[in-house]
Amino acid sequence: MTATYMAIDLTRQLRDVGNIMFVFLLPLLMYLVFGVSMSVASNPIGDANVGFFVMSSMAAYGAALAATSSTGTAAMEQMQGWGRQVALTPVRPVQLVLGKVGVALAVTFVALAIVHLGGLLTGARAPLGLWAATVGITLAGASMFALYGFAVAQLFKSESALGVATGVLVLMSFVGNVFMPLEGWMLEASRFTPMYGFVGLVRWPLMQGFQVMAPADPDPLWLLLANVGAWTLIFGVLAVVGVRRGRNRQ
Repeated sequence: MTATYMAIDLTRQLRDVGNIMFVFLLPLLMYLVFGVSMSVASNPIGDANVGFFVMSSMAAYGAALAATSSTGTAAMEQMQGWGRQVALTPVRPVQLVLGKVGVALAVTFVALAIVHLGGLLTGARAPLGLWAATVGITLAGASMFALYGFAVAQLFKSESALGVATGVLVLMSFVGNVFMPLEGWMLEASRFTPMYGFVGLVRWPLMQGFQVMAPADPDPLWLLLANVGAWTLIFGVLAVVGVRRGRNRQ
């Protein structure tokens, strides 16, 4: 039942051409603007160059956006009565959430492939192992934002749910040290945000926890893992509770 639901949901996702093109092309456009156009894009940073650093950052945002958008449409499903249909099947709330996450990761993988292909063609350079590690960490970490998008959809249950989820994601990215290097008290505060731990893990194979603007203040790996683990648990619980509350009302 879960596999069948995932196949149906993935087909529905791919039919939404507007949303798919948005989540596929926006991260690539941001990389081209902030990465390729930079005069220091070819400068070395660790075992890679600045272009690779910017590309991995934009890929992390793109993965979070793709995962959030994929599961954030669940609010529309509820309004259209699809939630009632699923509630009549043997699929349990946890299975439903995991199925949504699986579909979101499939969409996210395509978004990542597009950004990394763009980076490869425009001068982002790094050892092959660094490319593979960065892609794997980004894809795995995106599951947290699949849960986030689904949780927001279950809480709002309106047409504004997806807009709220993606809008808050942009704010989290700014305060999470994704779009611009932070320092001082802003860097300290950002360590408690979901995007900080996620992008920190994505950059770990290259940066080993060191910050661009605060090289004397590296993050230990356990801190980043704890951040992602805690937020994943929070979003996961909210998503499952939201599904159960919705079924009780139905």
